Amino acid sequence: MISHRPRRNRKSQVIRDLVQENTVTVNDLIFPLFLIEGKNKKSEVKSMPGIFKWTNDLLLKEIEQCMKLGIKTFALFPNINDKLKDKLATESWNKKGLYLQSIREIKKKFPEAVIMTDVAMDPYSSDGHDGIVKNGEIVNDETLEVLARMAIAQAECGADIIGPSDMMDGRVGYLRDALDDAGFSKVSIMSYTAKYASAFYGPFRDALDSAPKFGDKKTYQMNPANSREALIEAELDTMEGADFLMVKPALSYLDIIKLLNDNFNLPIAAYNVSGEYAMVKAAAAKGWIDGQKIMNETLLSMKRAGATVILTYFAKEFALQK
Repeated sequence: MISHRPRRNRKSQVIRDLVQENTVTVNDLIFPLFLIEGKNKKSEVKSMPGIFKWTNDLLLKEIEQCMKLGIKTFALFPNINDKLKDKLATESWNKKGLYLQSIREIKKKFPEAVIMTDVAMDPYSSDGHDGIVKNGEIVNDETLEVLARMAIAQAECGADIIGPSDMMDGRVGYLRDALDDAGFSKVSIMSYTAKYASAFYGPFRDALDSAPKFGDKKTYQMNPANSREALIEAELDTMEGADFLMVKPALSYLDIIKLLNDNFNLPIAAYNVSGEYAMVKAAAAKGWIDGQKIMNETLLSMKRAGATVILTYFAKEFALQK
């Protein structure tokens, strides 16, 4: 006789729901948005069907629509004109520039929205790298000064969470001190703790025209072969004052999400990146998979692995299905 029958807890939808261990809701999601210059324009990212680059006037309308669906947190990324880029990313702290003006207007119209900003040089750098380039090398400590100036400028405009995505050593502590000294102790830091040198970022770089002008990012982003190294990064970020620890990408790094969740008490964020989104959309367009079911299953896998927060281009689509 069989005494243990796990199928008894699967025999109906009601019972399956009753014993379900993990659930994804819109409260878990951050929606990345792309910003471009101009007025009354939106442009679809060719490699990311359903995702657009918005001028600020239309971006405000998109945010309003998303908030009605329950999405409350947005990560903002700018597409900066090449003419404004230089080696020190000075446009990143231009108060009249595209990015800072947009943050200010969003927070003025939607003070209840949570805005997460990107702190890295690559969108503004003529070299396309996340740090200052000298003699072909990405220098670390001098870059921290630029990142701090950028973060303070974003905080002054109302940013709620800053997201240092640069992977420079010591940047979390440097930014925490700079923000605190400037009177922004309430501004959170979601550190890109384990950001891997991944091939999954291609569509994102297409959207922002931010690919490196030479070489790659392997001297500062992590080796995809390494997992224990993520523990070193997470320990440093925690000691330096991070409020969230992020793993990027997500799907090929579920083990890293679990590793950080098992070893640290801070909320873990997973970035469901552009390449992961694009693969699902491409296969669904071919009729090879059910895109909606795959979307739900992949987001659930991140939550099951230990992610508290998920940054995903599926956020609006996920909210619309509920």
